[in-house]
Parts: sequence; C-alpha cells; structure tokens
Amino acid sequence: MSELHDHPDSPCIGVCSTLFDDVCKGCGRTAYEVSNWVFFTDEEKAVVWERINREGTAMRYCDNGSAGSKTSQT
Repeated sequence: MSELHDHPDSPCIGVCSTLFDDVCKGCGRTAYEVSNWVFFTDEEKAVVWERINREGTAMRYCDNGSAGSKTSQT
C-alpha cells in the first residue's frame, strides 16, 4: 500500500496563492507541483507530501491560520 493513503488526495486546502507566490501559502506546494499534481506518480506525490510535512509552514499545518506557527519553538 502507498504512503499516500495516509493523506488526502491533495494537500490543497482551497487557499491558493500560487499566482503571487512561488510556494502556495495554503498547501506548501510550488506552482509547478500544484499545476501538475494530477500527473504525478504516487512516488512523486509522496516526495512532495514528505517535504511539506517536514517544513510545516503552510496554512494547512497552522492552528490559527497563520503560516509558520508550527515551526516556531521560542
């Protein structure tokens, strides 16, 4: 079974900023990853999921909706 079954089909949370940002503030994917997601293999998607989970700065990871709150540990 693929690692993707532990995740939703897509990281998208419906808060897109790829028209203005290199990396979407909502899901953490690059514009290239967003536009080509449906063509990615399961392995390619798993690599993207691993990176955005590790970075944890997208709004999808923040309790209060402000990107970056997961990674600040001061």
